[in-house]
Amino acid sequence: MFRPLIILAVFLSLCSPAFAARISVTIDLSQQTMTVRLGGDTLYNWAVSTGRKGYRTPTGTYHPTRMHREYYSRKYDNAPMPYSIFFRGGFAIHGTQYVSKLGSVASHGCVRLLTANARTLYNLVREHGTGNTTIKIVQ
Repeated sequence: MFRPLIILAVFLSLCSPAFAARISVTIDLSQQTMTVRLGGDTLYNWAVSTGRKGYRTPTGTYHPTRMHREYYSRKYDNAPMPYSIFFRGGFAIHGTQYVSKLGSVASHGCVRLLTANARTLYNLVREHGTGNTTIKIVQ
């Protein structure tokens, strides 16, 4: 017979982010798009804006390092960066008010997307865990 504490431990371990589905975020700099997959299934394809000339968005594979629902840039005139998911130093995926620029290079290196989409991604990462999230940025 199982003891109640063992049952509780098993239940909590199955509900933890360690057992959640993996999130794969791929940002294609040449296409200015983001594809979000959950456990291998494509959930979203969104237009983004990445680093303009002189402000390169770094390529590579990353995991979120920190997240902020509300954040303001200390470097760029307190610019709002809603639903920020930081992945390398000061580089983040975040919502933007400059929606007319989505689909073209426009940022100081961050990955901008529609704020509603940034909220969706932010909540997905919170639900499944930063350790289960991979951000890949390709040319």
